[in-house]
Order: sequence, then structure tokens, then C-alpha cells
Amino acid sequence: MRFAIKSVPEHQTWAEIRDVWIAADDIALFESAWNWDHFYPLTGDTNGPNLEGWTMLAALAQATRRIRVGCQVTGLIYRHPAVLANMAATLDVIAEGRLELGLGAGWNQQECDAYGIELPPLRERFDRFDEGVQVIIGLLTQETTTFTGRYYRLTDARCEPKPVQRPHPPVVIGGRGPNRTLRAVARWAQQWNAIMATPGEWLALKDILVERCREVGRDPAEITCSTNVFLRSEDELGRVAEQAAAFAEAGVDLLVVNLPIGAKPAILEPLAEALAPLA
Repeated sequence: MRFAIKSVPEHQTWAEIRDVWIAADDIALFESAWNWDHFYPLTGDTNGPNLEGWTMLAALAQATRRIRVGCQVTGLIYRHPAVLANMAATLDVIAEGRLELGLGAGWNQQECDAYGIELPPLRERFDRFDEGVQVIIGLLTQETTTFTGRYYRLTDARCEPKPVQRPHPPVVIGGRGPNRTLRAVARWAQQWNAIMATPGEWLALKDILVERCREVGRDPAEITCSTNVFLRSEDELGRVAEQAAAFAEAGVDLLVVNLPIGAKPAILEPLAEALAPLA
């Protein structure tokens, strides 16, 4: 099993998150670090502070040297996919080829209502998502991209410079939908992330993903399968290690540990020691 950390940018300062990521960069066990793409906190006081994910990610890429960086996951409802493709290419250049391109259909009604962003019905949202992923991959891989869809249209569109990683940064699709989400994973993703309550629930979806891959002629072994566990304090290291072992037995490739809000760098070494026997 491989390991990553996640710092949710709510109710904590830039300096707190930066210092944790810099410390994680020096611990070989952690291969990647993640934030999220929300504008309001999801826990506690929703009127509280929440740092913007992609701006923050670019700065964290500059502050680190080894660890891979990603947003888990970017809501495609918030940005035109051509704009996001240019953001991703630029960030991969800044990170010198360490970007993980997390993508999702989006879901947060509160944010959309507050900002006047349309949150389409579920079917349309996933239709837009499917088109958006194709637009992004086209722009990141082709000299020019022409795309005619129902929701997005590009004509000889360019995205320069291209990302460092070729053909493009790994696409990480997040979600648990057995039909639309897992079909999208099978078609385009290099990683699938689903935050599940139990290993059994995760494994049931993994079995569906294998079937979706069979339908499109994809080898499921090409897709890193990940999930998250939540560390609330250093007193819970034993519980997190037990959860990690159970998910490893279920076949999870990458475990992302959500760190406590306001976590200090000192929590990382004990966490790495607790997880190391599973690596």
C-alpha cells in the first residue's frame, strides 16, 4: 500500500498547511499531498475561512520539491474546462511534473447558490463532466483541439506550454457513482478515489469498476484505486493503522490520510511509523 496526506484548507492558516506539506516532503512514505476545491468550509462554522484550492496548490508546489500535489477533487462546475486545462498545464510546469489532476462533477449546492453558479441536475452535470474531461485531455495533449459537444465547443484551441508530464498529468476522478462516475474512470482516469465508510463498501464498487473497464476494453490494473481515512488526533494513530490494514486487504492501492484541522508537522513522523509496516 502507498500513502498520502490531505490538508483541508478550512479553519486554518496558509502557514499551518504550508509547514505540514514541507515536512511531508521530507518523509518518503508519503507520495502525494492533497487539498480540496471548495470555497466554504464543510465542517463547523460555514461562515469561517477557507483557502482557495488551486491558488494554494501552485504555492505549495513551489514550496516543495518531491511530493506530488493534487486537488481532491476539482469541481468542473466551477471553471470552464479550457480554463482549467491551462491552469493544470501551468501548475505542472511550476511543480516540475508533480501534478495529480483531480476532477469531479461537483455537488455543493450552498456554494453554487451563494455565487450564482448553476448546479445542473445530476444527469446534465455528468454529461457536462464527460465533455469537460475530453476537452481537458485534448488541450493537454494536442497542438490544437477542436471539440463540438452539447455544452462545450472549441475551435483550433491551444494550451501552451504543455504540462511536463506526458501525455498529461494523471487524471484522478473522484466519486462513488456506479454508473456515470465509474464509467468515466474506466475511460479516462489513471486513479479513482472514493471515500467509503467500510472496506466492504469500497470493494463492492471496485468490482463494478472492473466490470466498467471490461466494457471499454481497459485493463483495471492501469488504474490506481484509492480511498481516505480521517485522523482526528495523534491519539488515533492506532485506529488509523487498523483501518489502513483493512483497506489494504480489500485491495486499496493508495490510502489518503486526512489530517486534523490545524495539524502540526510533528504529527507526520508518528503517522509514518504507524503506517510503515503496510508500505
